[in-house]
Amino acid sequence: MKIRMKPIVEMDGDEMTRILWQEIKETLLLPYVELETEYYDLGLPNRDRTDDQVTLEAARAIKRLQVGVKCATITPNAQRMEEYGLKQLWKSPNATIRAELDGTVFRTPILTDRIKPYVRGWKKPITIARHAYGDVYKAVELPVPGPGTAELVFKGEAGETRQEVYSFKGPGVLQAMHNREDSIEAFARSCFAYALQEKQDLWFSAKDTISKIYDGRFREVFQRIFDAEFAEAFRQAGITYFYTLIDDAVARVIRSEGGFIWATKNYDGDVMSDMISTAFGSLAMMTSVLVSPHGWYEYEAAHGTVTRHYRKWQQGEKTSTNPIATIFAWTGALRRRGELDGNKALAEFSAGLENACLDTIEAGAMTKDLAALCGDPDVRSLNTGDFLQEIRGRLEAGLQA
Repeated sequence: MKIRMKPIVEMDGDEMTRILWQEIKETLLLPYVELETEYYDLGLPNRDRTDDQVTLEAARAIKRLQVGVKCATITPNAQRMEEYGLKQLWKSPNATIRAELDGTVFRTPILTDRIKPYVRGWKKPITIARHAYGDVYKAVELPVPGPGTAELVFKGEAGETRQEVYSFKGPGVLQAMHNREDSIEAFARSCFAYALQEKQDLWFSAKDTISKIYDGRFREVFQRIFDAEFAEAFRQAGITYFYTLIDDAVARVIRSEGGFIWATKNYDGDVMSDMISTAFGSLAMMTSVLVSPHGWYEYEAAHGTVTRHYRKWQQGEKTSTNPIATIFAWTGALRRRGELDGNKALAEFSAGLENACLDTIEAGAMTKDLAALCGDPDVRSLNTGDFLQEIRGRLEAGLQA
Protein backbone atom coordinates (compact mmCIF):
# COMPACT_ATOMS: atom_id res chain seq x y z
CA MET A 1 0.00 0.00 0.00
CA LYS A 2 1.31 3.44 -0.96
CA ILE A 3 2.05 6.04 1.72
CA ARG A 4 -0.55 8.80 1.83
CA MET A 5 0.35 12.43 2.46
CA LYS A 6 -0.92 16.00 2.60
CA PRO A 7 0.00 18.19 -0.39
CA ILE A 8 3.21 20.10 -0.98
CA VAL A 9 4.01 22.71 -3.64
CA GLU A 10 5.79 21.22 -6.68
CA MET A 11 7.73 23.63 -8.93
CA ASP A 12 8.95 22.18 -12.20
CA GLY A 13 12.00 23.57 -13.95
CA ASP A 14 14.16 23.61 -17.06
CA GLU A 15 16.37 21.52 -19.32
CA MET A 16 18.08 18.37 -18.03
CA THR A 17 16.86 18.79 -14.48
CA ARG A 18 13.28 18.89 -15.81
CA ILE A 19 13.93 15.48 -17.41
CA LEU A 20 15.47 14.18 -14.15
CA TRP A 21 12.48 15.53 -12.22
CA GLN A 22 10.06 13.27 -14.04
CA GLU A 23 12.38 10.23 -13.98
CA ILE A 24 12.87 10.54 -10.21
CA LYS A 25 9.13 10.76 -9.64
CA GLU A 26 8.36 7.77 -11.86
CA THR A 27 11.21 5.56 -10.56
CA LEU A 28 11.58 6.42 -6.88
CA LEU A 29 8.45 8.21 -5.63
CA LEU A 30 5.22 7.30 -7.39
CA PRO A 31 5.57 3.52 -6.86
CA TYR A 32 5.64 4.05 -3.09
CA VAL A 33 3.90 7.35 -2.25
CA GLU A 34 0.47 8.75 -3.12
CA LEU A 35 2.22 11.93 -4.21
CA GLU A 36 -0.03 14.91 -3.48
CA THR A 37 1.32 18.13 -4.99
CA GLU A 38 0.06 21.53 -6.09
CA TYR A 39 1.90 21.85 -9.40
CA TYR A 40 3.48 25.02 -10.83
CA ASP A 41 5.44 25.04 -14.07
CA LEU A 42 8.43 27.34 -13.50
CA GLY A 43 10.02 26.36 -16.80
CA LEU A 44 11.22 29.45 -18.65
CA PRO A 45 8.60 29.27 -21.46
CA ASN A 46 5.76 29.27 -18.92
CA ARG A 47 7.32 32.02 -16.85
CA ASP A 48 7.46 34.12 -20.02
CA ARG A 49 3.90 33.18 -20.97
CA THR A 50 2.56 34.24 -17.54
CA ASP A 51 4.77 37.34 -17.24
CA ASP A 52 6.46 35.49 -14.36
CA GLN A 53 3.31 35.57 -12.24
CA VAL A 54 3.54 31.78 -11.91
CA THR A 55 6.67 32.19 -9.76
CA LEU A 56 4.90 34.53 -7.36
CA GLU A 57 1.88 32.21 -7.24
CA ALA A 58 4.15 29.28 -6.35
CA ALA A 59 5.80 31.24 -3.55
CA ARG A 60 2.42 32.21 -2.12
CA ALA A 61 1.30 28.59 -2.31
CA ILE A 62 4.26 27.65 -0.10
CA LYS A 63 2.96 30.10 2.49
CA ARG A 64 -0.35 28.26 2.41
CA LEU A 65 0.94 24.65 2.35
CA GLN A 66 4.18 25.31 4.33
CA VAL A 67 6.40 23.03 2.19
CA GLY A 68 7.59 23.25 -1.40
CA VAL A 69 10.07 21.42 -3.63
CA LYS A 70 11.65 23.11 -6.64
CA CYS A 71 13.46 21.89 -9.75
CA ALA A 72 16.42 23.91 -11.07
CA THR A 73 15.43 26.81 -13.34
CA ILE A 74 17.07 29.15 -15.86
CA THR A 75 17.77 32.77 -14.97
CA PRO A 76 17.92 34.24 -18.49
CA ASN A 77 20.69 36.38 -19.95
CA ALA A 78 20.73 38.03 -23.38
CA GLN A 79 21.61 34.74 -25.08
CA ARG A 80 18.71 32.92 -23.39
CA MET A 81 16.37 35.77 -24.22
CA GLU A 82 17.12 35.28 -27.91
CA GLU A 83 17.07 31.45 -27.66
CA TYR A 84 13.62 31.35 -26.03
CA GLY A 85 12.18 34.47 -27.66
CA LEU A 86 11.43 36.02 -24.28
CA LYS A 87 9.46 39.20 -23.72
CA GLN A 88 12.12 40.43 -21.30
CA LEU A 89 14.98 39.29 -19.07
CA TRP A 90 12.98 37.77 -16.22
CA LYS A 91 14.41 37.84 -12.71
CA SER A 92 15.81 34.79 -10.96
CA PRO A 93 12.89 32.66 -9.75
CA ASN A 94 14.91 31.75 -6.67
CA ALA A 95 15.35 35.44 -5.81
CA THR A 96 11.60 36.05 -6.24
CA ILE A 97 10.71 33.13 -3.98
CA ARG A 98 13.32 34.10 -1.38
CA ALA A 99 12.05 37.67 -1.26
CA GLU A 100 8.42 36.54 -0.92
CA LEU A 101 9.17 34.03 1.86
CA ASP A 102 11.84 36.23 3.50
CA GLY A 103 13.85 33.11 4.25
CA THR A 104 17.43 31.98 4.65
CA VAL A 105 19.04 29.44 2.32
CA PHE A 106 20.90 26.61 4.08
CA ARG A 107 23.19 24.54 1.84
CA THR A 108 24.88 21.40 3.16
CA PRO A 109 27.14 18.92 1.31
CA ILE A 110 26.04 15.28 1.08
CA LEU A 111 28.94 13.17 2.33
CA THR A 112 29.95 9.67 1.34
CA ASP A 113 33.12 7.78 2.20
CA ARG A 114 33.75 7.17 -1.49
CA ILE A 115 34.23 10.89 -2.21
CA LYS A 116 37.03 12.51 -0.21
CA PRO A 117 36.99 16.31 0.38
CA TYR A 118 39.76 18.29 -1.32
CA VAL A 119 40.49 19.86 2.08
CA ARG A 120 41.98 16.94 3.95
CA GLY A 121 41.01 18.16 7.43
CA TRP A 122 37.28 18.32 6.71
CA LYS A 123 35.50 15.44 8.45
CA LYS A 124 31.95 16.82 8.84
CA PRO A 125 29.60 18.85 6.63
CA ILE A 126 29.85 22.64 6.58
CA THR A 127 26.45 24.29 6.11
CA ILE A 128 26.29 27.68 4.40
CA ALA A 129 23.42 29.91 5.59
CA ARG A 130 22.86 32.56 2.92
CA HIS A 131 20.76 35.66 3.51
CA ALA A 132 18.11 35.60 0.81
CA TYR A 133 17.38 39.29 0.32
CA GLY A 134 18.98 42.44 -0.98
CA ASP A 135 22.60 43.44 -1.54
CA VAL A 136 23.77 43.27 -5.15
CA TYR A 137 20.77 41.11 -6.15
CA LYS A 138 18.42 44.08 -5.72
CA ALA A 139 20.97 46.76 -6.56
CA VAL A 140 20.20 49.76 -8.76
CA GLU A 141 22.89 50.50 -11.33
CA LEU A 142 23.69 53.39 -13.64
CA PRO A 143 26.29 53.92 -16.35
CA VAL A 144 28.13 57.21 -15.87
CA PRO A 145 28.54 58.85 -19.29
CA GLY A 146 31.10 61.47 -18.29
CA PRO A 147 32.19 64.02 -15.66
CA GLY A 148 29.78 64.75 -12.84
CA THR A 149 29.01 64.20 -9.17
CA ALA A 150 27.15 61.20 -7.79
CA GLU A 151 25.18 61.57 -4.57
CA LEU A 152 23.34 59.21 -2.24
CA VAL A 153 20.00 60.82 -1.36
CA PHE A 154 17.43 59.69 1.20
CA LYS A 155 14.10 61.53 1.44
CA GLY A 156 12.44 60.71 4.74
CA GLU A 157 9.60 62.07 6.85
CA ALA A 158 12.09 64.14 8.83
CA GLY A 159 13.68 65.65 5.75
CA GLU A 160 16.34 64.91 3.18
CA THR A 161 19.83 63.49 3.72
CA ARG A 162 22.54 63.76 1.07
CA GLN A 163 26.02 62.32 0.86
CA GLU A 164 28.48 62.65 -1.99
CA VAL A 165 29.53 59.29 -3.44
CA TYR A 166 32.16 60.33 -5.96
CA SER A 167 33.11 63.19 -8.25
CA PHE A 168 33.70 61.62 -11.67
CA LYS A 169 36.27 63.09 -14.03
CA GLY A 170 35.20 60.77 -16.82
CA PRO A 171 32.94 57.76 -17.59
CA GLY A 172 32.32 55.10 -14.94
CA VAL A 173 29.58 53.07 -13.28
CA LEU A 174 27.39 53.44 -10.19
CA GLN A 175 25.67 50.89 -7.99
CA ALA A 176 23.40 51.36 -4.95
CA MET A 177 22.49 48.47 -2.63
CA HIS A 178 19.97 48.27 0.18
CA ASN A 179 18.66 45.95 2.86
CA ARG A 180 15.79 45.99 5.32
CA GLU A 181 16.20 45.62 9.05
CA ASP A 182 13.21 43.28 9.30
CA SER A 183 14.82 41.00 6.69
CA ILE A 184 18.13 41.00 8.58
CA GLU A 185 16.22 40.12 11.75
CA ALA A 186 14.44 37.26 10.00
CA PHE A 187 17.80 36.04 8.68
CA ALA A 188 19.30 36.09 12.17
CA ARG A 189 16.38 34.25 13.76
CA SER A 190 16.37 31.61 11.03
CA CYS A 191 20.09 31.00 11.56
CA PHE A 192 19.85 30.76 15.34
CA ALA A 193 16.81 28.47 15.17
CA TYR A 194 18.44 26.22 12.58
CA ALA A 195 21.63 25.97 14.65
CA LEU A 196 19.55 24.86 17.65
CA GLN A 197 17.66 22.35 15.49
CA GLU A 198 20.91 20.87 14.15
CA LYS A 199 22.79 21.33 17.47
CA GLN A 200 25.73 22.94 15.66
CA ASP A 201 27.82 26.03 16.33
CA LEU A 202 26.91 29.13 14.31
CA TRP A 203 29.44 31.50 12.76
CA PHE A 204 28.49 34.81 11.15
CA SER A 205 30.90 36.76 8.98
CA ALA A 206 30.80 40.15 7.26
CA LYS A 207 33.22 43.07 6.74
CA ASP A 208 32.16 45.74 9.21
CA THR A 209 35.68 47.14 9.45
CA ILE A 210 35.21 48.48 5.90
CA SER A 211 31.41 48.64 5.58
CA LYS A 212 30.89 50.20 8.99
CA ILE A 213 27.21 51.11 8.55
CA TYR A 214 25.88 48.46 6.14
CA ASP A 215 27.73 45.37 7.39
CA GLY A 216 27.87 46.92 10.84
CA ARG A 217 24.07 46.82 11.01
CA PHE A 218 24.09 43.08 10.24
CA ARG A 219 26.52 42.47 13.10
CA GLU A 220 24.51 44.61 15.52
CA VAL A 221 21.21 42.90 14.68
CA PHE A 222 22.67 39.41 15.04
CA GLN A 223 24.19 40.20 18.43
CA ARG A 224 21.06 41.94 19.74
CA ILE A 225 18.76 39.05 18.78
CA PHE A 226 21.19 36.43 20.07
CA ASP A 227 21.55 38.13 23.46
CA ALA A 228 17.82 38.73 23.87
CA GLU A 229 16.32 35.53 22.45
CA PHE A 230 18.83 32.70 21.98
CA ALA A 231 21.82 32.99 24.34
CA GLU A 232 20.35 30.78 27.05
CA ALA A 233 19.07 28.15 24.61
CA PHE A 234 22.53 27.99 22.99
CA ARG A 235 24.14 27.58 26.41
CA GLN A 236 21.79 24.74 27.33
CA ALA A 237 22.39 23.04 23.97
CA GLY A 238 26.16 23.31 24.41
CA ILE A 239 26.68 25.22 21.18
CA THR A 240 28.19 28.64 20.49
CA TYR A 241 27.66 31.71 18.30
CA PHE A 242 30.40 34.11 17.29
CA TYR A 243 31.03 36.85 14.75
CA THR A 244 34.23 37.27 12.75
CA LEU A 245 35.40 39.13 9.66
CA ILE A 246 34.81 37.19 6.45
CA ASP A 247 38.49 36.95 5.55
CA ASP A 248 39.19 35.48 8.99
CA ALA A 249 36.21 33.14 8.58
CA VAL A 250 37.60 31.80 5.28
CA ALA A 251 40.90 30.99 6.97
CA ARG A 252 39.13 29.36 9.93
CA VAL A 253 36.93 27.27 7.61
CA ILE A 254 39.92 25.86 5.74
CA ARG A 255 41.64 24.91 9.02
CA SER A 256 38.50 23.41 10.59
CA GLU A 257 37.18 19.85 10.55
CA GLY A 258 33.66 21.07 9.68
CA GLY A 259 30.48 20.37 11.57
CA PHE A 260 29.13 23.94 11.90
CA ILE A 261 26.84 26.49 10.21
CA TRP A 262 28.42 29.50 8.51
CA ALA A 263 26.01 32.44 8.11
CA THR A 264 26.81 34.84 5.27
CA LYS A 265 25.32 37.82 3.51
CA ASN A 266 23.66 37.25 0.15
CA TYR A 267 26.61 37.59 -2.25
CA ASP A 268 29.09 35.97 0.14
CA GLY A 269 26.78 32.97 0.48
CA ASP A 270 26.36 32.69 -3.28
CA VAL A 271 30.12 32.42 -3.73
CA MET A 272 31.03 30.43 -0.63
CA SER A 273 28.34 27.77 -1.12
CA ASP A 274 29.86 26.93 -4.52
CA MET A 275 33.33 26.85 -2.97
CA ILE A 276 32.19 24.56 -0.15
CA SER A 277 30.28 22.23 -2.46
CA THR A 278 33.19 21.91 -4.91
CA ALA A 279 35.71 21.37 -2.14
CA PHE A 280 33.54 18.60 -0.70
CA GLY A 281 33.07 17.06 -4.13
CA SER A 282 30.32 18.40 -6.36
CA LEU A 283 27.38 20.82 -6.55
CA ALA A 284 25.33 17.77 -7.48
CA MET A 285 26.03 16.50 -3.95
CA MET A 286 24.64 19.46 -2.01
CA THR A 287 21.26 20.02 -0.40
CA SER A 288 19.58 23.42 -0.37
CA VAL A 289 16.61 24.46 1.76
CA LEU A 290 15.04 27.89 2.15
CA VAL A 291 13.84 28.29 5.74
CA SER A 292 11.51 31.12 6.73
CA PRO A 293 11.11 32.17 10.37
CA HIS A 294 7.36 31.96 9.68
CA GLY A 295 7.57 28.16 9.31
CA TRP A 296 7.77 27.85 5.51
CA TYR A 297 10.25 25.53 3.77
CA GLU A 298 11.36 25.26 0.15
CA TYR A 299 13.75 22.47 -0.95
CA GLU A 300 15.77 22.42 -4.17
CA ALA A 301 19.02 21.19 -5.68
CA ALA A 302 21.95 23.56 -5.31
CA HIS A 303 23.04 23.22 -8.95
CA GLY A 304 21.72 24.54 -12.26
CA THR A 305 19.84 23.00 -15.17
CA VAL A 306 22.81 21.00 -16.62
CA THR A 307 22.51 22.53 -20.09
CA ARG A 308 25.40 20.53 -21.60
CA HIS A 309 23.71 17.22 -20.79
CA TYR A 310 20.37 18.54 -22.02
CA ARG A 311 21.87 19.24 -25.44
CA LYS A 312 23.10 15.64 -25.57
CA TRP A 313 19.70 14.34 -24.46
CA GLN A 314 18.04 16.35 -27.25
CA GLN A 315 20.29 14.51 -29.71
CA GLY A 316 19.11 11.16 -28.37
CA GLU A 317 22.14 10.37 -26.18
CA LYS A 318 21.87 8.72 -22.78
CA THR A 319 23.54 10.97 -20.22
CA SER A 320 25.19 10.22 -16.90
CA THR A 321 23.64 13.15 -15.03
CA ASN A 322 23.93 13.07 -11.24
CA PRO A 323 20.40 13.13 -9.71
CA ILE A 324 21.41 12.99 -6.03
CA ALA A 325 20.81 16.65 -5.08
CA THR A 326 17.43 16.62 -6.84
CA ILE A 327 16.45 13.38 -5.08
CA PHE A 328 17.45 14.93 -1.75
CA ALA A 329 15.30 17.98 -2.55
CA TRP A 330 12.31 15.65 -2.79
CA THR A 331 13.27 13.65 0.32
CA GLY A 332 13.81 16.86 2.29
CA ALA A 333 10.37 18.16 1.36
CA LEU A 334 8.65 14.84 2.01
CA ARG A 335 10.40 14.42 5.36
CA ARG A 336 9.39 17.92 6.43
CA ARG A 337 5.79 17.24 5.35
CA GLY A 338 5.87 14.05 7.38
CA GLU A 339 7.32 15.77 10.44
CA LEU A 340 4.81 18.62 10.32
CA ASP A 341 1.87 16.21 10.01
CA GLY A 342 3.08 13.44 12.32
CA ASN A 343 3.27 11.17 9.26
CA LYS A 344 5.98 8.79 10.47
CA ALA A 345 5.76 6.53 7.41
CA LEU A 346 6.48 9.43 5.03
CA ALA A 347 9.43 10.66 7.09
CA GLU A 348 10.87 7.15 7.33
CA PHE A 349 10.46 6.61 3.58
CA SER A 350 12.42 9.81 2.94
CA ALA A 351 15.26 8.67 5.19
CA GLY A 352 15.23 5.25 3.54
CA LEU A 353 15.50 6.74 0.05
CA GLU A 354 18.45 8.90 1.11
CA ASN A 355 20.18 5.85 2.61
CA ALA A 356 19.54 3.91 -0.61
CA CYS A 357 21.24 6.69 -2.60
CA LEU A 358 24.32 6.69 -0.37
CA ASP A 359 24.46 2.88 -0.17
CA THR A 360 24.43 2.71 -3.98
CA ILE A 361 27.41 5.05 -4.19
CA GLU A 362 29.24 3.20 -1.42
CA ALA A 363 28.69 -0.04 -3.34
CA GLY A 364 30.60 1.47 -6.26
CA ALA A 365 27.68 2.24 -8.58
CA MET A 366 27.58 5.93 -9.51
CA THR A 367 27.28 8.52 -12.25
CA LYS A 368 30.26 9.54 -14.35
CA ASP A 369 31.03 12.72 -12.40
CA LEU A 370 31.24 10.81 -9.10
CA ALA A 371 33.33 8.02 -10.64
CA ALA A 372 35.85 10.65 -11.76
CA LEU A 373 35.94 12.17 -8.26
CA CYS A 374 36.19 8.76 -6.61
CA GLY A 375 39.14 7.55 -8.65
CA ASP A 376 38.68 3.90 -7.56
CA PRO A 377 39.23 1.34 -10.32
CA ASP A 378 36.40 -0.89 -9.04
CA VAL A 379 33.54 1.60 -9.48
CA ARG A 380 30.85 1.30 -12.16
CA SER A 381 30.00 4.44 -14.12
CA LEU A 382 26.29 4.31 -15.02
CA ASN A 383 23.93 6.42 -17.08
CA THR A 384 21.21 8.18 -15.13
CA GLY A 385 18.46 5.65 -15.79
CA ASP A 386 20.57 2.69 -14.68
CA PHE A 387 21.75 4.60 -11.62
CA LEU A 388 18.16 5.33 -10.59
CA GLN A 389 17.29 1.64 -11.01
CA GLU A 390 20.23 0.68 -8.76
CA ILE A 391 18.91 3.07 -6.11
CA ARG A 392 15.41 1.65 -6.49
CA GLY A 393 16.67 -1.88 -5.92
CA ARG A 394 18.31 -0.87 -2.64
CA LEU A 395 15.26 1.19 -1.63
CA GLU A 396 12.96 -1.81 -2.11
CA ALA A 397 15.33 -4.05 -0.16
CA GLY A 398 15.28 -1.56 2.68
CA LEU A 399 11.50 -1.23 2.64
CA GLN A 400 11.08 -5.00 2.75
CA ALA A 401 13.52 -5.24 5.65
